[in-house]
Amino acid sequence: MENYPFDTTGLTTETIDRYNDTYKALKAEFNILPTGHIDFNLEQFEVFRNCLSVNLRGSFVIKQDCGDSYILFVEVHYNLNGVKHVSDHQEHQVWGLTYLKNNFGRVIIRRETLTDKILELIHPLELDFKEDKAFSNTFYVVVNDHAKASTCMDRNFRNAVMDIRDNDFMIEIVEHTLIIGNYDPIIAEKSTHLAEFVERIASLC
Repeated sequence: MENYPFDTTGLTTETIDRYNDTYKALKAEFNILPTGHIDFNLEQFEVFRNCLSVNLRGSFVIKQDCGDSYILFVEVHYNLNGVKHVSDHQEHQVWGLTYLKNNFGRVIIRRETLTDKILELIHPLELDFKEDKAFSNTFYVVVNDHAKASTCMDRNFRNAVMDIRDNDFMIEIVEHTLIIGNYDPIIAEKSTHLAEFVERIASLC
């Protein structure tokens, strides 16, 4: 029986294979090591707001001299409201996480949609960077502290976000902690893109 670097209890063979393929892809490209038990306080993030529970199946540190970053294998549980009944549902996802030197306040960054652009005309909530039209036209950024976020989201940070090689992702920052991921099925290549980003941010911020 193979020993996996993540908790496989109750997982289907398909999910185990997806996590294992992702781990192998990350191992081939990054200096990663299992972290042991760390409480990343995932419940603080809005991206998990609707979940009944968030379970960490595995966590790995990407070691580098200028700052560590992390890849998390996450299992989330939530209720699906059907027409006649409520059913329990679970998903398995991969998220990247790193700690920031500066306090960003609370920030949400994702690709901007047409709906966002229309709502912005009615309710101006978004943080825009006049000196960086390319970034502001590409991403929808909502913050709770404009001064902190506009100062911390400097050109180097924005360039790192622009360079992410994946269109379907969300970034959330709670003060000094950044998380990035999506709700899609686990794909090894997408996970390496998340790892590239958090590794880069760890070295910058």
